[in-house]
Amino acid sequence: MTSSDEVEVEPAGAFAGDPDGLDRLWTPHRMVYIGGQDKPVDDAPGDGCPFCRIPALSDEQGLVVHRGAVAYVVMNLYPYNSGHLLVCPYRHVADYTDLTEPEVAEVAALTRTAMRVVRDVMAPQGFNLGMNQGQVAGAGIQAHLHQHVVPRWGGDANFLPVVARTRALPALLGDTRAALAAAWPTGTEV
Repeated sequence: MTSSDEVEVEPAGAFAGDPDGLDRLWTPHRMVYIGGQDKPVDDAPGDGCPFCRIPALSDEQGLVVHRGAVAYVVMNLYPYNSGHLLVCPYRHVADYTDLTEPEVAEVAALTRTAMRVVRDVMAPQGFNLGMNQGQVAGAGIQAHLHQHVVPRWGGDANFLPVVARTRALPALLGDTRAALAAAWPTGTEV
C-alpha cells in the first residue's frame, strides 16, 4: 500500500493461471450454508431444528411473516429468489401424509395467501411451489416439513446459478419480511 487512502491493485498478469476475462461476484456468506451451519445434527424436534426454534423468536429475528394457529410463514434464510417463503407447521413432522387435517388446511391456506401477498408486494410473473420429502428428493431439512413458495420473474434464472452456483438477491431478507408482513391481510383470512 502506498498510503492510507490508496489501495495498490495488483495486475491480473501477476497471478497464476491465464486471465479468463470474467468478473467475480464474491459471496462469502454462502459458505455458512455450504458448510451446513444451523442444519440439524439429527431428526429430533427442539432447538436443534430451525423450524422448531423459529417460532420462539421475535418475528424480526426469526424472519416470520405471519403466524397462524397450527402453521407459520417464514422467509427462507437461503432463498432461491427474493421473496422466497416457507410455510411450516409448528409441529415437528416430516411427512405430508402425517399432517393433521387442520395442518393440511392451514398450510394450504397460508400458501395461497403467501402467493397473493407476494404478488401484491413484488409483482412476480409466476411461482414455484413444492415440498421436498426426504433427503434424496432434495430436502435440506428433512425432519420438519416445509412448503416452498418461490416467486419467479422472466429472466430471473440468469447465468449466475448455472455457472457460478450463486444467486443475486436484490433485497435484504429483513426488508422483504417487513414488506410482506405489513401487506399480510388481517382479520379472519389466513
